[in-house]
Amino acid sequence: MISTPELRDRGLALFETLYGTGAGDALVKDMEGLCPDFTDITIEWAIGGILSRPGLDHITRELVVIASCVTLGHAVPQLRAHTQAALTAGATKEQVVETILQLLFYAGGAAVRNALVNVKDLLPVTTPDPRADSQGVVCQGDAA
Repeated sequence: MISTPELRDRGLALFETLYGTGAGDALVKDMEGLCPDFTDITIEWAIGGILSRPGLDHITRELVVIASCVTLGHAVPQLRAHTQAALTAGATKEQVVETILQLLFYAGGAAVRNALVNVKDLLPVTTPDPRADSQGVVCQGDAA
């Protein structure tokens, strides 16, 4: 495979930023002796060439990939990795949950339920306001 150093450097830097220190090394190790070209293609083309393009911010790009993983229905490691990357990029729990929930009619209830369960431990825990009604609304008179 022909390597492009500029895309590789850009891809590795973004990969480490979104997926954590050592993520690139983990990907290399996973593919070692199996298909090292997959690592090069992922880092240079997918991350360095596509994910780093202008036009969409990193949160939006990660939410799109989360939606794709939910629709596939079997990409749990990738769903978890891209959920963590979305949160690292600044996405909120609500954005991740709403992205997944949006797919209910497109990917099906089982895919949506499984995705929510599979990312639950990655999402920040929110404590409901005890003053809120069943819809989560706090009346003006109840505000602190």
